[in-house]
Amino acid sequence: MIPVFRSASLSWFVLTGAALSCSPAHAGQDDNPAVLADLPLEQLMQVQTVTSASRFEQSLSEAPSAVTVLTSQEIREYGWRTLGEALASIPGLYVSSDRNYAYLGARGFLRPGDYDSRFLLLVDGVRSNDNLYDQAAIGTDALLDMALVERIEYVAGPGAAVYGSNALFGVINVITKSGSALGGVRVAQSFGSLGDRRSRVSLGAHGQDGSDLVLSASRYARRGGDLYFPEFDHPGTGNGIAHGLDWDRADNLFAKLHRGAVTFSAGYVARTKGVPTASLGAVFDTPGSTRDTRALADLAYESAVTADLSVAASVFWGRADYLGLGLYPGEDGSAHLNVDGAHAAWYGTNLHTTYRGLRGHKLLAGVEWQYNRRRDQFNYDVAPAMSWLDDRRRGNRDAVFVEDEWRIGQETIVNAGLRYDRNSETGAKFSPRLALIRTLTPADTLKLIYGTAFRTPNAYEQYYAIPAPDGQEANPNLRPEDIRTHELVWEHRPDAYGKVSLSLFHYQMRGLITQILDVSTGLLQFTNTQRATAHGADLAAEHTYANGVRVRANASWQQAAGDQGRALVNSPQRLFKGGVSLPWAALDARLAGEWQCASRRLTEHAQVGGYCSANLVLGSAGAGRGWDWSVALYNAFDHTYADPAGPAFVQEAIVRDGRSVVGKLEYRF
Repeated sequence: MIPVFRSASLSWFVLTGAALSCSPAHAGQDDNPAVLADLPLEQLMQVQTVTSASRFEQSLSEAPSAVTVLTSQEIREYGWRTLGEALASIPGLYVSSDRNYAYLGARGFLRPGDYDSRFLLLVDGVRSNDNLYDQAAIGTDALLDMALVERIEYVAGPGAAVYGSNALFGVINVITKSGSALGGVRVAQSFGSLGDRRSRVSLGAHGQDGSDLVLSASRYARRGGDLYFPEFDHPGTGNGIAHGLDWDRADNLFAKLHRGAVTFSAGYVARTKGVPTASLGAVFDTPGSTRDTRALADLAYESAVTADLSVAASVFWGRADYLGLGLYPGEDGSAHLNVDGAHAAWYGTNLHTTYRGLRGHKLLAGVEWQYNRRRDQFNYDVAPAMSWLDDRRRGNRDAVFVEDEWRIGQETIVNAGLRYDRNSETGAKFSPRLALIRTLTPADTLKLIYGTAFRTPNAYEQYYAIPAPDGQEANPNLRPEDIRTHELVWEHRPDAYGKVSLSLFHYQMRGLITQILDVSTGLLQFTNTQRATAHGADLAAEHTYANGVRVRANASWQQAAGDQGRALVNSPQRLFKGGVSLPWAALDARLAGEWQCASRRLTEHAQVGGYCSANLVLGSAGAGRGWDWSVALYNAFDHTYADPAGPAFVQEAIVRDGRSVVGKLEYRF
């Protein structure tokens, strides 16, 4: 492990030095329009803007948080196939997989199997976390095909003052492409290792009256391969080999229509995944699967009433369904089919106004309401028929929030926000945020940020109960968990083509919702019994050179601990990441390489070693109409590494995929 990290550290310093070595004068020496046209739009703008930090447009340097933006060009160049793969490139974030779902960790905190409920995932500003598990889907179960993503805005740290529950570690806003950006009809097909196939057809149109239309449909399938698990290596379980059970299928639909001040959007995904790991006590090497369907629709209106007053309103609807099938051993030694499932449905509205008429102030005020029409959970055996759980819940939540961006002179901004949330089951919460933003020089900005956030216990944690041996008991008395974060951010922008940032953070979590064994009943139960603290630093640098070469690198150090100072499971202390994308004029293409390294992590009873993994992508420049192509090598050097598995597994760790290759062809009409 030591040689790996020496090499990673050296590579990181080389890339960071390269990023810093380009002066503003050098960046402006080449005025070739073809070169400039190849640069990402965000880096051509003198001031980059985001909307996710405060619900209104701000420059990145004035946002009350450390914000990272990933563009569609980066998604294309680095070959990110899922939202999780893209997010894993961001400072401080890391992704684990148990070959069923992908899980996102931040700043040293990731509990295996927590369904990403400590992040808030928005699609065009609309909450997409379901109302039963609070899951933020970032794998093949995500709502969007990555080809439809225009940009991803990640707002690090607590965001409850703006968005309410779930935004403990960050807010992820996935902004979709417009019809004008798609520019006609596109048909794409990819083929890869282990039967990996993806088909997509999309249409983008823009009318002379300003109306804009996006339509897309895609299908993904992966055959998968045989997997070896040494924990099951004995004759009675097929010598530890799960045969052909790691398959994956997903269908996605998306539509968006914009005209004038009104936008309607709707998305749908149906994904079924084979489960090869025999989790939760299932019989090894027998068919088992999970099926997740998600749908989200939103009708939004946004308009400027006067020069100083703007109004935004939306009505949203969502649905999520889950079905898990598996064979489990019975007392007589035979296997029986068990069905586990859930139905969730919700709808609501959001209204907020922004007022700029008070000198030096930008004021935002809003209300939000959501009705949870269904939060149903069930579990039963097929034969012999036995119902273990049939729980049906409803409820609602509402909130009011305010924010003031107060500009004091030319160099200082005070950003203050406060939100009051009320949940019909868990009561009320106040969430404040305060940020002092100081412009030190035209290139340097310093931010001092304090924020709190909370996560309301979800229906699974409160009401899921199976009174069988090794089962689970409900806990309707669960309270929300809280986080308090202090952060210092320094951002240096020498020009429009480069950025260096350093974030120092410290957080404390109280009332952490944790699953423990109730010794009086012998059943598992979620309780508010633990705390967690962490401190660390994220350092990042990126630069685009005049010849079209783009370099990015970041490093994170994080020290997270639970009760009595014990290190947390699945918490790497060090992360190193980098990427280089360069033009290949002879092929009218670009070659991109990305690497990610993480230090060792604890499992439930042991540990997994550190790793470095690299991806290589060669693809056409993709400008204009006609053919577009790419070839990608994932885990290009076939490094073997694994992620901690969690208490639902016999395995201490689940091995990740080895080397795979994917080729893609796309035609633009």
